[in-house]
Amino acid sequence: MESVEVLVIPQVSDEVLQRIQNVDCRVKIVDARGWFDVELRATWPQWTVDRYLGARKSPATSLEERNHALASAQIALTGWPPLKDLRARAPRLKWVHELPAGASNFLNTDLWGSDVLVTTSRGLTNRRPMAEYVLASFLHFARGLHLSYRDQKRHRFDHQTYDPVIVRDKTVCVVGAGGIGQEVAKLCAAAGMRVVGTRRQVASGAPLPPGFVRLESSRLLHDLLGESEFVAVCCPWTKETTHLIGRAAFAAMKTGTVLVNIARGEIIDEEALLHALAEGKLRGVALDVYVGEFEHPPESRLWDDGRVVITPHVSAATDVSEHRGVMLFCENLTRYLEGLPLENVIDWERGY
Repeated sequence: MESVEVLVIPQVSDEVLQRIQNVDCRVKIVDARGWFDVELRATWPQWTVDRYLGARKSPATSLEERNHALASAQIALTGWPPLKDLRARAPRLKWVHELPAGASNFLNTDLWGSDVLVTTSRGLTNRRPMAEYVLASFLHFARGLHLSYRDQKRHRFDHQTYDPVIVRDKTVCVVGAGGIGQEVAKLCAAAGMRVVGTRRQVASGAPLPPGFVRLESSRLLHDLLGESEFVAVCCPWTKETTHLIGRAAFAAMKTGTVLVNIARGEIIDEEALLHALAEGKLRGVALDVYVGEFEHPPESRLWDDGRVVITPHVSAATDVSEHRGVMLFCENLTRYLEGLPLENVIDWERGY
């Protein structure tokens, strides 16, 4: 095989560039870090630009230079947000890898459903921090810490409303027992919780992942919700999971359930969520994601509810990164050069 051009778009470190170069002498890196920021700022909503690009400086390049780099690239490494017209401008493109985990990141780009192989870092992001976010949220509401903000604001305690519960021996339903969901299960089980969960498909007779006492296909989700005091949404956002947690799911939950979403906002029907809150169905809700998070602030009725904690997609943020997306890219680069199948390829029909 002749040399292969790898276009590196996200602002990764020099060390990452060297790791990629060390994979094989046939690799020719085109360092395009920050080149396309000007286009991303022009094509993505201002909310996304402010959140993910901010005021960072980027090298000045011409459209001709950028198009020339795209025209010769066979492989591209991308981040968030991605170029919306990458496929149209890169006729030699064979494979794209994204450092984030979500296949849905490509929904508004011309890569979705295209003939290009696209791989993600699914299951390889900072799983432990995300699991800690889930358990911390469970404990936050179980101990009634959300009520302290109310008391602090009015400088008066209302002791009787705290009604704390212990999480040990309580059941948590992990919706989506993939890499992140399995990490949530292990941590919750270590806290003494009983863990059940769902996967898109469950092989008959297969051993349960660590931490789980029961694992079912998604068709039994409502049964599992009915026996759970805590729920963690960890599944990918696909056509099948859009509004998966809707009115029927909330109706199946116990009164006083704590719900945490670290996946995608569109998995929860927010009108149904607001209805469940109005009915007093939920003890608390922690949302690290929400509908339209890349375009606008959260729904004000959720943001104003004292039983709802909303954070700006930071559950994976941590002081010690365990993200292995670059590792997978380098492993897949070796497979690509040897003509072997790649890992974590998006199935466009399945949606992840």
